[in-house]
Amino acid sequence: MKVGGCATALAVTALMLGESAALSQEIAASAQPVRYLTDSGSPFGAPSTTMGDAADVKMPELAFKGDGTEAADFDKYYAFRRADTDFATAYADIAECDGYARGLQSGIGYQQVPYPYAGTMAGAVGGAIGSAMAMAIFGSAEKRRLRRVNMRTCMNFKGYDRYGLPKDLWEKFNFEEGLSGVSEEKRQAYLKQQALVASSASLQGKVLGR
Repeated sequence: MKVGGCATALAVTALMLGESAALSQEIAASAQPVRYLTDSGSPFGAPSTTMGDAADVKMPELAFKGDGTEAADFDKYYAFRRADTDFATAYADIAECDGYARGLQSGIGYQQVPYPYAGTMAGAVGGAIGSAMAMAIFGSAEKRRLRRVNMRTCMNFKGYDRYGLPKDLWEKFNFEEGLSGVSEEKRQAYLKQQALVASSASLQGKVLGR
């Protein structure tokens, strides 16, 4: 009995020591820094530009003499900039963020008309007209706002600063997407100019928040 009791005690002790060692390994592993995949990248694929393309891109005019009123619109009109960033990297970042921000839905859709017109031809026509008017009035502005939010959040996450610009300068190398957008050719041309600014421009004013 004594031999059997000792064997049992030894087995329990070994099990406890094994569990303790496993727990120590788990704690040590959790204390290690998070390792990200080195080959992770944009879900939209590699951009179609190279460093050589920078020579073919025109730097937009960015200098302006402020009158104190343009800052009210810096929430809408701005440019990104990150130090020590080459053109190809900036273009890849902007193209990726553009991928997240394009084709967004405003959330405004067909609205059912109230009783007693619900389910009637007049109600259907009235609802369609009302929804079209709501989309024209509010939907376009909301899609533009959502694009700005996504672009700013994405580029801020990538470490780019934001500088305000007057609207007339901003419109020279940017676009907005409301109920209509731009052709793919113009889109890429604008994105390349934005990348050139983000990688090598001298922007005036203070760094804005996200």
